[in-house]
Amino acid sequence: MSEQQQKGTNWVAVITMMFIYGMISFVTNLAAPMGNVWKYQPGIEGSNMLGMMGNMMNFAAYLFMGIPAGKMLAKKGYKFTAMAGIATGFIGVLIQFLSGKVPFTDSAVIPFCVYLLGAFVCGFAVCMLNMVVNPMLNLLGGGGNRGNQLNMIGTTFNSLAGTATPMLVGVLIGQITNDTKVADVNLVMYIAMAVFAAAFVVLSFIPISNPDQGNTTEDVPVLAPLKFRHCLLGVIAIFMYVGIEIGIPATMNLWLADKSGPLMTSGIDDVVKNAA
Repeated sequence: MSEQQQKGTNWVAVITMMFIYGMISFVTNLAAPMGNVWKYQPGIEGSNMLGMMGNMMNFAAYLFMGIPAGKMLAKKGYKFTAMAGIATGFIGVLIQFLSGKVPFTDSAVIPFCVYLLGAFVCGFAVCMLNMVVNPMLNLLGGGGNRGNQLNMIGTTFNSLAGTATPMLVGVLIGQITNDTKVADVNLVMYIAMAVFAAAFVVLSFIPISNPDQGNTTEDVPVLAPLKFRHCLLGVIAIFMYVGIEIGIPATMNLWLADKSGPLMTSGIDDVVKNAA
């Protein structure tokens, strides 16, 4: 029996990690409905490509943060990396919130760039949190079947948050028009920042021990992980995931919701009939 199991499960920490699981999906899936709002702002209106830029910045951050986050995890441990990810997520959402406060001049280019910066910072946060949330929840559960069960519950909460995010934004803004502003989704930003802040405070009081890891004194090349087949296949799988599960549905959503798109000109019945 592990030391964590002997001490009992810290349910406050477990529930906190469940919320972090949800926030990973929440922050990632926020980019798509936010893109719907931004595409109708002055100077950007109608561009589906620009509407997808938030998603692109989210996932582009992985390219820059993957290796630094791994080194941080090895040197500082799970708790420090998790808290760094939470703090970074708070800052990223705050920047996105402030993008709605930047005054528009002739166009929304400057506020839009601020929003993209926030999405990029959120990508850093999600990269770090993805790296620690699974093993941390496994540790909190004492490993074994209990740890795996908690992770299954966490991934379920992750999927639920991903589904609920565009629905929540849709409830707040209703039909998107040229008068729709980024400030209309401020409530979503408040919720995200509150969850990140609460999770940071809770984790700061919870002692979490790191698992024993083998150390090496040899210099390891940066691309050494790609020599492992499972790592290389994982990289390919992630590339396909972003393109298929994220890129295609998000682009289709922007196209269907476009004012000149089929849903606006013909209605859903005609679209279904033509597809059949």
